[in-house]
Amino acid sequence: MSEIRRVGVIGAGTMGNGIAHVFARSGYDVLLCEVEQRFLDRGMETLRKNLEREVAKGKIGPEAMQSALQRITGVLDRNRLADCDFVIEAATEKFETKKTIFVDLDRIVRKDVLLATNTSSISITKLANVTSRPDCVIGMHFFNPVPMMKLVEVIRGMATSRETFNQVRDLAIKLEKTPVEVNDAPGFVSNRVLMPLLNEAMFAVMEGVATPEAVDAVFKLGMAHPMGPLTLADFIGLDVCLDIMRVLQEGFGDPKYRPCPLLVRMVDAGWLGRKSGRGFYTYE
Repeated sequence: MSEIRRVGVIGAGTMGNGIAHVFARSGYDVLLCEVEQRFLDRGMETLRKNLEREVAKGKIGPEAMQSALQRITGVLDRNRLADCDFVIEAATEKFETKKTIFVDLDRIVRKDVLLATNTSSISITKLANVTSRPDCVIGMHFFNPVPMMKLVEVIRGMATSRETFNQVRDLAIKLEKTPVEVNDAPGFVSNRVLMPLLNEAMFAVMEGVATPEAVDAVFKLGMAHPMGPLTLADFIGLDVCLDIMRVLQEGFGDPKYRPCPLLVRMVDAGWLGRKSGRGFYTYE
């Protein structure tokens, strides 16, 4: 495995632009890949604003911000990733989409290049199996907002080699993150525990047990959570929550992972939380 200098990031959404941000800030050259220019422009604008916020807070200097921005190149052609030493996918949380990306990457990049996914729930083993290098495929699950959150779940598939794990663990440390080793299972650790909690909070609202404000107050004041479960669900994106619950339901075959019908209806209505302006709460 060669030294990692140039990193490819697929997807310029919330997670993708955050991942590009931390790699560039840590001195890596980054190719940020999207399918449409408007998505790429939006991701780059968000990235710039987040770097400016770090400058305003005194976390980095203006020169460091400019250096980070100069290290990032936006691309629309996935074949441009051919010269990358490491590629991480941060596309939508749907297996078929990720499968297509990994089949492409397996063809495009060198055979010694590690392929990572930022998936928060989908099987690493299943994704690895669509490539010719399952030993070089791994999960690298960052948390939102990526520049601030320290945790990275490093998830080993059935075929992931110890060498691959060690290199990605060390990479996370170089990004000033804290890697935690997790084995492959639906939802891993974080979302296997978190998403059923959010889902149950939605059931409490749907059944009239309490309002969203009351449910969130119980968790903030009674459990010392920094934000309530419904505020958090809106922040994550209700469509993402639904996708993960469906992965858990399918993966475990247990009815306790059934998505709350209210969640399904809200996603069908386009009420996706903070990013759409409406979820359990209304946003400007």
